[in-house]
Amino acid sequence: MMNVSNLLVAACALVSSSAVLGFQMTPSPSYSRPSSLSHQAESRLPHSSAIMPKNSRSQGSLLRVATAMDDDKSLDDAMIRQIDRKIQNYEKKQEAYTAKLDAAKAELEKFQAAKNRYLEGLTIGGEGASDTSFSETTARSLVKSMMWRVIAGSVTFFTSLRFSGSMSTALSIVGSDFFSKAATMFIGERLMNKSGAGRKSGADGVGRSLAKALLWRLFAICNTLTMSWLIAKDLSMASKIAGSDAVFKTGLMFFYERAWAKIEWGKEYSIEFSI
Repeated sequence: MMNVSNLLVAACALVSSSAVLGFQMTPSPSYSRPSSLSHQAESRLPHSSAIMPKNSRSQGSLLRVATAMDDDKSLDDAMIRQIDRKIQNYEKKQEAYTAKLDAAKAELEKFQAAKNRYLEGLTIGGEGASDTSFSETTARSLVKSMMWRVIAGSVTFFTSLRFSGSMSTALSIVGSDFFSKAATMFIGERLMNKSGAGRKSGADGVGRSLAKALLWRLFAICNTLTMSWLIAKDLSMASKIAGSDAVFKTGLMFFYERAWAKIEWGKEYSIEFSI
């Protein structure tokens, strides 16, 4: 019995070892992964920049921060320079306005002092300055010249009409010298304005008014005589027109000058301070 059982055990052991050896010797079939799965796997892998070392990412971030800070600093410097230029510009304007203000204050103080001295009964310009000097503006001279030309032209028209008996002749005589005489009188006013002779207490004296009337009438007689003779072709008629103008207009201009002497418009007084 023992031999039979030993034989059975030995046979089972032999069969088991053969099965194990057979399983190991059987070649396994080869397995190849589909290409679509490879591509899908690769597509799901993170980018190289995402898996780059931590130190490399930190250095890149620091570089970007430093560049941004440099750009901000350059922009701030440019803005500061622009603000500095504006500050310098307004400082110069402030200095100019301050100088003008100081000059205006100084002039104001002078006039206030002069007013106080005048109110106290003292002479503004000091001793020997009782006659206040002045000059006439260009606008005053222009208005005087044009107004006188209208008055004198009206007189010349009526005298010409009386001696010629012709409306057209009278109008021609007046129109021929209207603007020329106005311009001549304006120039004469500006020239005489440069002289202060005959001016007293802020107005033209009687002697100055008379001298101006005579000087102007001398020129006007020659002008009227010439133009009347050229237009009327009659020397006798031209002499009558110019002669009647000479007598009447000389007196008329004297009173015209006296009236303007009382008008303050267009006068510029020159005040000398002796403080």
